[in-house]
Amino acid sequence: MPETPAPQERPRPEDWATDWDHTHDDYAAAAPEIWADLRDRCPVAHTDRFGGAWLPTRHSDVSAIAHDTDHFSSQSIIVSDFRPSAPAPVGFAPPITSDPPFHELARRLLLPAFSPKAIRPLEAATRTLCRALIDEMLASGDPLVDAATAYTQHIPVGVIAHMLGVPPEDGDRFRVFIHRILEKPGQSGPTDTEDTMISYLQRAIQDHRDHPRDDLIGYLLGLDLDGEPLDDDHIIGTVALLLIAGIDTTWSAIGASIWHLAQNPDDRRRLVTEPELMPNALEEMLRAYAPVTMARLVSDDIEMGGQHLTRGDWVLLPFPSANRDPEAFDRADEVVLDRTKNRHAAFGLGIHRCLGSNLARMELRVALEEWLRRVPDFELSDPGAVRWSTGQVRGPRCLPLRLLATVPAEEATG
Repeated sequence: MPETPAPQERPRPEDWATDWDHTHDDYAAAAPEIWADLRDRCPVAHTDRFGGAWLPTRHSDVSAIAHDTDHFSSQSIIVSDFRPSAPAPVGFAPPITSDPPFHELARRLLLPAFSPKAIRPLEAATRTLCRALIDEMLASGDPLVDAATAYTQHIPVGVIAHMLGVPPEDGDRFRVFIHRILEKPGQSGPTDTEDTMISYLQRAIQDHRDHPRDDLIGYLLGLDLDGEPLDDDHIIGTVALLLIAGIDTTWSAIGASIWHLAQNPDDRRRLVTEPELMPNALEEMLRAYAPVTMARLVSDDIEMGGQHLTRGDWVLLPFPSANRDPEAFDRADEVVLDRTKNRHAAFGLGIHRCLGSNLARMELRVALEEWLRRVPDFELSDPGAVRWSTGQVRGPRCLPLRLLATVPAEEATG
């Protein structure tokens, strides 16, 4: 079996305005500071890497691009060294990678599966999963834990495995797939052709045909488009969307929220003593620590922020930067738990606004409720050891905590 190629570490950019690289560890570690600097001196930054790409950092520019489907195409949402030379096939274009008019048809098919009514029954299983993870984490009695590896990374993969009707232990494989696609695109590869997300999903679909069951893959197999059943490419693309858009993103949002609470005891105490504050607090965490950056391809030349964007160029849309733009939000770099005016862009903007927002909100809420119920007091044990993911999803991948107070399961309320 051939060995996996070693990741290619790119040189560090000398000036983020002219040579940015979102896959570099230094970008991941200091992204909010980089965005703030660029907003002031170069709001639409350029790099020659990836064959040429742009990085708008102001809310107004990010919003304008996200809403402009005439000049910007969604046919490829991950910036890498390999850009598509032709539009994605219609059958392999779930909503996030499709443009009008097919986008509306593909999105409409999925709306019932991600409605509040459809997500509500998943809450009990999510809560059970979170409680089991915390029980396991606390069983050793060690006050030093890595909340990322012990807790946050397991929640979305467990929930999505449940939704797809696949073995829960396959969650580890999901994380490998997503790392290859989002964190180090084009810099590492699978050990063999059978160990890919596409081959995994092909087998899962066939298993559902052989053993029909009531889950998301079963739902997709029962749909039709213009009177014809969805072909396998469309189903694979749709499930791949769920994995790409629903695992790293939610894991990151949960981890970043716990990271914030570990350093802000007043906010932590407020959420413990004022649980009614949780809905507003969740939206504020999503605004301040939005994990997702999406990409577009320029489909027609256009001027933006004093720059000339050329057909075929990549454009990154850093929704987290838009959320921290002081022109769009008061006290933009502060976390204000009771903020009420909060039309953030954590779930994107325009026609591609995240279809799974109801699912993500439920997972984030349950994860924080269960954590604070059992671990009401904690802090970072080694702030310098916190490691943030690279690429287009940003969240803590190493989150070392010291648990200062824990509550036995039988004594916890809620």
